[in-house]
Amino acid sequence: MLVFIHPQATGAPTELESRLKGNGGLGNVIGNPLETTIALSHLIFEGTLDQFPGLKICSAHGGGYLPSYAARSDAGCVTFPDRCTRPLKKKPTEYLRQLYFDSLVFTPEALRRLVAETGSGQIVMGTDYPFPWTKTSVDHILGTPGLTDDERVAMLGATAAKLLGIKV
Repeated sequence: MLVFIHPQATGAPTELESRLKGNGGLGNVIGNPLETTIALSHLIFEGTLDQFPGLKICSAHGGGYLPSYAARSDAGCVTFPDRCTRPLKKKPTEYLRQLYFDSLVFTPEALRRLVAETGSGQIVMGTDYPFPWTKTSVDHILGTPGLTDDERVAMLGATAAKLLGIKV
């Protein structure tokens, strides 16, 4: 089974939503990646990914802030073991190789970092369509220096084909 995770407004104001009001569209710019980060972190720390190791989860927003700051999760369990009360089968960062992410990060450096943390075989091309975040998803992947042709092929369709069971 494949599940795609993308934040959805609840309609009811939350404390976080009220803190993100004002100039800059922070509810979307900061809030959506944060919600993605929270959702993925719960799947890891609550043991869902251990309980359902075959579950395929793909997240929007390049996984939010989790991939770029995942080592803090490992350090948190070492530094504050009393806060990690559910035993996990592996370190929190190792679950990143079990998850999938869209490529909707906005710079070549961010895409290279996502590849470094998760592996290109865990990334699918993202657009956030119908929202006009980007019209150059393909160019973003093709134009990111330092990626191999195999990494580009994975992100431009091979990983999505594998996830969806499409023979190419």
